[in-house]
Amino acid sequence: MNATSSAAAPDPGRIVLLTTSHRVAPGLLSWPAWQALREADRVLCADGAHPQLPYLREAGIAVDEASPTAEDLVGACAGGRTVVVVATGEGEPALTDGLARLAGSGRVRMPELELLPASYDLPGARLLDLVQVMDRIRAECPWSSERTHEGLAKYAIEEAYELVEAIEDGDREELREELGDVLLQVVFHARIAEEDPQAPFSVDDVAAGIVAKLIHRHPHVFGDATATTPEEVKEHWLRTKAVEKRRTSVTEGIPLGQPGLALAAKLASRVRTAGLDVPLPAGEGIGYELLALAVRAEAAGVDPEAALRSAARAYRDAVRAAEGVAG
Repeated sequence: MNATSSAAAPDPGRIVLLTTSHRVAPGLLSWPAWQALREADRVLCADGAHPQLPYLREAGIAVDEASPTAEDLVGACAGGRTVVVVATGEGEPALTDGLARLAGSGRVRMPELELLPASYDLPGARLLDLVQVMDRIRAECPWSSERTHEGLAKYAIEEAYELVEAIEDGDREELREELGDVLLQVVFHARIAEEDPQAPFSVDDVAAGIVAKLIHRHPHVFGDATATTPEEVKEHWLRTKAVEKRRTSVTEGIPLGQPGLALAAKLASRVRTAGLDVPLPAGEGIGYELLALAVRAEAAGVDPEAALRSAARAYRDAVRAAEGVAG
């Protein structure tokens, strides 16, 4: 009897494509990533300046600076070897495309391919990109490098109104874009503030300030206080704010430059919340009539500015209809 035997096909091995986020401090990798790096037969990285390399080498992991082709990588895995590729910021598209072509050809027994995220972006991580982009624009753009707080002030107002319009229109895509424009104003002003010779501060200082304020004014969330209704939350907020600001009048802190209806409503809100009995000033003319309407609207829980804008939009539509202009 003739017995034929064939040798088992060699193990094609394993390729691990290790991706990292530049928004997370280098060296802070997941445990599966460290395991894969320590157990690998070979670790490759095409970028000799990759921020992870010093930390990998400090951990005793040898990294070869190499840019293998797909064929080279498949060959390096032959015999059951594991090769980890530390991906560059672009994600190694040329390499992965080459591996896909090899696999599609059917001529090569492919190694197991694993995509292993070694670090993840936390919520808000893209804000770091915005800070970096703004820093570069401030340094290199002729227009942006000359802007001042005073020169940018009008844009903050414009962007705020455009945000309100997007909210009132119910346009989700526009809302997302306008929120970005408002956020840009904050980051831009913070970047300018870094250059002040007397009292510089950064966007981190801005964020730290609002974080501290929010925690302090939400003792029912971060402390032992209790608040079960929106009214109780507002009471906590106002009481804490009053202690912080040490104001002598409920009118302090109300910007007088805001639109008239909003100003009147804000004053009325402060008066009502404080439990004061302040008669409206006597006077004749449209201004006093509008003041009375704004106070009445605030008492009814209506934003007079929003109500007037809504009516004005209806008026605009009526004008366009009279003109025969399509909506």
